[in-house]
Amino acid sequence: ISFYQLGDFTDLCKGPHVGSAKEIGAFKLMRVAGAYWRGDEKKAMLTRIYGVAFETEEELKTYLDRLEEARARDHRKLGKELDLFCFSDLVGAGLPLFSPRGTMLREMMSNYSLSLRGRSGFEKVWTPHITKVDLYKASGHYAKFGAELFMVHSQVNGEEFALKPMNCPHHAQIFASRPRTYKEMPVRYMEATTDYRDEKSGELGGLSRVRSLTQDDTHVFCRKNQIEAEIKNLVGIVRELYTTVGMSKLRARLSYRSDEDKYLGDTELWEMAQRQIKNAAIDNNLDFFEAEGEAAFYGPKIDFMAEDAIGREHQVATIQLDFVQPERFDLTFVNEKGEKERPVMVHHATLGSIERFLSVFIEHTGGWFPFWCAPEQLRIVTVNDEVLDYVSEIEKILSEVVLEKPLKHNDLRFTVDKSDESLGKKIRRATSMKIPVVLIVGPKDKEARTVSLRMKDVEKTIELRKIVDFLKNLD
Repeated sequence: ISFYQLGDFTDLCKGPHVGSAKEIGAFKLMRVAGAYWRGDEKKAMLTRIYGVAFETEEELKTYLDRLEEARARDHRKLGKELDLFCFSDLVGAGLPLFSPRGTMLREMMSNYSLSLRGRSGFEKVWTPHITKVDLYKASGHYAKFGAELFMVHSQVNGEEFALKPMNCPHHAQIFASRPRTYKEMPVRYMEATTDYRDEKSGELGGLSRVRSLTQDDTHVFCRKNQIEAEIKNLVGIVRELYTTVGMSKLRARLSYRSDEDKYLGDTELWEMAQRQIKNAAIDNNLDFFEAEGEAAFYGPKIDFMAEDAIGREHQVATIQLDFVQPERFDLTFVNEKGEKERPVMVHHATLGSIERFLSVFIEHTGGWFPFWCAPEQLRIVTVNDEVLDYVSEIEKILSEVVLEKPLKHNDLRFTVDKSDESLGKKIRRATSMKIPVVLIVGPKDKEARTVSLRMKDVEKTIELRKIVDFLKNLD
């Protein structure tokens, strides 16, 4: 906490302050916005003025150029232009609807995340979207997040249910459903499922903050001496996924508890857990920094921060240690001595919220998605009707193409534009949809048994017999 004083005015803020405006170098007023006094919507509306200042005009220009680039990449703008998702007033704020193209993109990312974890010994589970409120009271979530629950009242018997805001208590119940022994440990569950949180409408924004969020959720139940290996396993998954999507520059925030009275569990257990995640960060050569007060209420965590194409940092994946829920749910397994032992719970999400990840990924790529996950990977564009028989032959070849990296059993997704419009218009339409590969087929291509291939930064002619190998080797 810092104080800055100018004359009789003392301000509690991060600062710094300047003595007068002449000390400011290059500056620009950006926008104005309304703000309620002390955040209370019942009080007077004030006007907040936003501005930026830099030491030099060059630094200011660089910042403004970056802002312009960010506006061009805005996922809300691109989501509409590329027909990925929409919102409806009749459905409600913060409840996105995904088109076929957007659904394909989110399923490709979710399936890739699941495949990485499946390769590492995780098994799929399924849990319902509503639950008795008693579950969250037992886990401790109700006391902390009760105001964010969407409540569901049974008209039949009067029971109180809630739309699930998280999945960990459900997975704990699956673990508790039968006796466990040390030979089974660790037990690893994964589930891609939608959760619901009653966010304030003013906090909602595109896919970045929604009321229906889909998590690629993971929970490990393990012994204390298995924590290190499980974290190493999860760190490896995170690194592989974010390298694949072109966001390999990762930092890790080690999120610890503060002195506030908002955390559950024994202080000594917390201190041990915080030491363990720091040791894990060191052992896994993570570029990390420590932050007090950022922990979950049940345990410390590693929050991964990824840098996008224009230098912005976003929180993405997370790994969390939890000694609290196993205690509250009385989770046990039988150890080598025949005694009951308490497991540790490790929470993890590789993408985090899929909606929020997509908001970052769309802006990172500018809508030019990697070939393997693009909703429409390839479009054939005809010059005229003389080549339709040749195009049918090409279609037959492409229909048998199955990509195997980075996601296995990935059938090629392609369309054919046979419309009577001009070739230039058809090419512009394909480019505007940011389709990774466009094959232009004309009479000369038919005669030479070639296709004219156009990508974002590449134009070339390729023999038809080589097209399958070319596509299978695209990154």
